[in-house]
Amino acid sequence: MRKKIAAGNWKMNKTFGEAVELAKGIVEQNIPSDVTVVLGVPSLYLNKINGIAEANDNVFVSAQNAHQELSGAYTGETSVVMLQSIGIPYVILGHSERREYNCETPELLKHKVRTALDNGMEVIFCCGESLDIRKADNQEEYVRNQIKGSLEGLSKEDMKKVVIAYEPIWAIGTGETASPQQAQDMHRSIREYLADMFDAEVAENTAILYGGSVKPSNAEEIFGQIDVDGGLVGGASMKVDSFTEIINSFS
Repeated sequence: MRKKIAAGNWKMNKTFGEAVELAKGIVEQNIPSDVTVVLGVPSLYLNKINGIAEANDNVFVSAQNAHQELSGAYTGETSVVMLQSIGIPYVILGHSERREYNCETPELLKHKVRTALDNGMEVIFCCGESLDIRKADNQEEYVRNQIKGSLEGLSKEDMKKVVIAYEPIWAIGTGETASPQQAQDMHRSIREYLADMFDAEVAENTAILYGGSVKPSNAEEIFGQIDVDGGLVGGASMKVDSFTEIINSFS
């Protein structure tokens, strides 16, 4: 059975005090035993929030990025070895904002994914199309190429440590949301492609999350789609009440 995952991406938000308060509020919730909660925390707060998360067996912490090299003269960067040294289990790679603002290519992300997996981390790999690509009806080919460009060559064993997060760029932070059917259609396409790349077992067992203006009012319907295994949530993950509602939206 695939994991049910409610992941929050706090991006570059929250002061230290606010982050601690938010994490404590989430950890104190009665989280369903079959739901995994992942908090994507700014790097400055990772160690502290990870300590708070240890109070709840269903809550884990993720870095929002990591460098492709293990060490070196890369001022301002964070390596997976550093993350591992403070017990961080997850890392988000390939978010559309990093692809756009930091010029991260599929080749670079392939290196990052390989480095993270080789060093014992679990990867939340992001993919998704722009509005122009969606309007041209090329979204499935585009997303498949993103997956191929960065995940091709991984083993079936590697894929046990990979979660895919589909985030249509036109729905991130815009208030626009893919319809439940649009989300299901893309998730089904991704799962079919995983079967082609690897095999049916990998396709069936890989959790695929939807991201893009997920909120309490639409989470239950989106999560109810057969190929949607949860969400990578932005704004609504930064309030205890709204994120708790989302966590409890799985059928």
